[in-house]
Amino acid sequence: MCWTPHATVATIVEQDGRFLLVEEVCGDQRVINQPAGHVEENETIRAAAVRETLEETRWHVEPQYLVGLYTYRAPANGVTYYRFCFAARALSHDAGATLDSDILRPLWLSRDELAARQEQLRSPLVLRCIDDYLAGRRFPLDFVVEHSETQSTPL
Repeated sequence: MCWTPHATVATIVEQDGRFLLVEEVCGDQRVINQPAGHVEENETIRAAAVRETLEETRWHVEPQYLVGLYTYRAPANGVTYYRFCFAARALSHDAGATLDSDILRPLWLSRDELAARQEQLRSPLVLRCIDDYLAGRRFPLDFVVEHSETQSTPL
């Protein structure tokens, strides 16, 4: 049996005590998540975070820190996901951008508002990542070294 890791990214964007989140459809349920998704082939982890945030929220962002690397085994399918969670600065909103088809809408919620909707969270990592961010967990972006044989120097 061939095992394939599921590398994912998530982005925390905070403005005025509120966090950029998405309401999306997962299976037949409406859930709340950070802008998040899978890393695509030949894509850096940081580029995936920027792309997923734009595709799911219409916000251009600039990653500032790595908050953490998290693992989660989804009870629905038994798959283990490896989530690189970044904290990013919002740069600009692109109202004309098309949202991914499974995204219902972006939301700005405080930590308390999010905790009050805990039963709607896509996974426990949504609140855990925000709590780690609020606790001051910050790793420099170069903590994640991405090197390709085609590169002459590391990122």
